[in-house]
This record gives sequence, structure tokens and C-alpha cells, in this order.
Amino acid sequence: MARLVAILGALWRAQRRDQKSFESVASNNFFFVSAIFLQKAGTFIYLILGLVVLFPMSTDPLRKIPRSRLTLWPLDAGERRLLRAISPWVNPVTWVMAGLAVWMARGSVSLGLWALIAGIIAVGFVLSEIPAPAHGMLRRVPPFPTALNHLIRKNLREMFATLDFYCALVVSLAASLFRLFGPPLPPDALVPLTILVVLALSSYAQCLFGLDGEGGLGRYRLLPLAGWQILAAKDAAFLLIAILLTLPLAPIPGLSATLVALALGHGPSVNEHRAQTRWRFSCGASVIYGVIQAGALAMAATNDQRIVLGPAVLAFMGSLAYYGRRFK
Repeated sequence: MARLVAILGALWRAQRRDQKSFESVASNNFFFVSAIFLQKAGTFIYLILGLVVLFPMSTDPLRKIPRSRLTLWPLDAGERRLLRAISPWVNPVTWVMAGLAVWMARGSVSLGLWALIAGIIAVGFVLSEIPAPAHGMLRRVPPFPTALNHLIRKNLREMFATLDFYCALVVSLAASLFRLFGPPLPPDALVPLTILVVLALSSYAQCLFGLDGEGGLGRYRLLPLAGWQILAAKDAAFLLIAILLTLPLAPIPGLSATLVALALGHGPSVNEHRAQTRWRFSCGASVIYGVIQAGALAMAATNDQRIVLGPAVLAFMGSLAYYGRRFK
């Protein structure tokens, strides 16, 4: 039993460290802008954030132990079965699920809501048990006909490994499905939804090199490429994702907002190399800078595009050239 207690204690400490990494949501543009400006009207936004965060938090705690090491531990068959049964309770999400089950029994939570949350938790738990493919799904990004092909593909894979992308994806899909199957939306509603999609991605624009690490930054400087080309490869991945997600909504205002978000994000990305964690929300430079960036992209999306789009392109190109020189 002492061996099991030691293992469960180590799992608990690892789980606590992992949960602290979710605190990045507090410095994410999508969270605090929604909290400041939408307040009670942002219930749907908070639900999206909760669902996006809940999925990675539902992983099996035993996945933190390499399988090769787990098989070498001196545990008999009974201890391994007991560890398998107890380990899910190290994850606080399991206790939340149990509490919701009690509330459901008392009639405080509907069966449908409980089933939805339970399904998300179960999917996260089961998927964490499935071995990853040898080459990984994210490596199947199609090639691009440019000399920056491999850099763009790598940057796309990095964006796919952030919760910012999935938050924007949920907003875009929800709005698209509502347009298809719900009552007709007024044209004025598409631009605010587009702003929410770009806003969900905007914090990542402030830390474009955050997932590369110090080794990645060193390798960039060894490449026979100018600094603006390396930065342009980051921008190309960001633009591609933003354009695809805003295409069913208001693509031209979305393009203007994305260009402004990138123009303002180049400075923190190049001057402040803040390390980011995969499968978490991106941390912005500061709350004040995030509010400025959010306000600027919102103004770019809501004003007349015949006037705004040109200056947005010029601001983006000027920022790319200036910070591209500073990067190398």
C-alpha cells in the first residue's frame, strides 16, 4: 500500500502543476475582454471557454507516467488494478462530475447537461489512452508552393496545438450551424461574431514564437532567410486559419481585423520571447496591451472596409518589415 500512496502522491503533484498552467486563460484576450465588456451577456462565451478547457483537463492522470516506466515498477496485478481504479480520482474533474451527479439526482442539474459534460470528460479520458500515430495527425498538413513551405506547415501545427484555435473554431462552427439551421441572422450580427473569432486568436499573435523554445529561436537565426521571411511564415499560418474561420461570417472585415491584430502582435512576439505551453490558451503581453489590440481589431472590422482595408494592409506590411529586421 505504501507504494501506491507514493505513486498517487506523485500523480497529485503532477496534476496540480498541470492545472496551474491553465491560469494563462486569465491573460488571454478572449477571456478578459469578454469579462469586461460582455459581463452577464457573455454567458455563451464563458460556456465555450469552459468546454474548451474541460477537454484537456479530462485526461487520464496515469498518462503522465511513461508506459515503459510503469511496466518496470514492482507492482503486483492487484496493486495495478487498484491503481487503475483510484487514479482517476486524482483528477479534480472526476470530483466535479460526481458533484454534478448528486445535483442531478436532486433535480438541480438537468440530465441532458450532465450527459453533455460527462460525454466531453469521457472523450477526453478515452482519447488520452489512445496511442498517438507514428507521424501524428498534425503532420498531415498539405504542402504550400513556396520556399517557406515547411515553416508554414510547422507554424500551422503549432497553432493547432493551442486552445485559442479550438475556441475560435467552436465560435465559427456554432455561428455557421446557426446560419444554416436557425432563423435568419441580421447582417449586422455577422461582424460581431467575426470579431469574436479573431479575438479568440489574437493573443497568439502576441507570442508567435512562444512554442518554439530557445532552441527554436537559435535555429531560426541559422537559417538562410531574412527575419521578415521567418515572421511572414508565422503570419501566413495565422492568416490562413483566421481567413478559413471567418469565411462563413464576414471575411473582409475578418481580414482587416486579422491584419491589425498581427501588426500589433509583432512587437511583443519579437521583443518579448514568452514561452507558451501546448494545449493551453496563449498568454498576452499584458491586459492593457490586449485591450488596445482588441479595440483596434474591433474598429478595423466595424468601419467601412473601403477605407479600412488599405491602411490595415499598410500597417501590417510596415510592422512586418520593421520587426523582421529586429528579429535577425
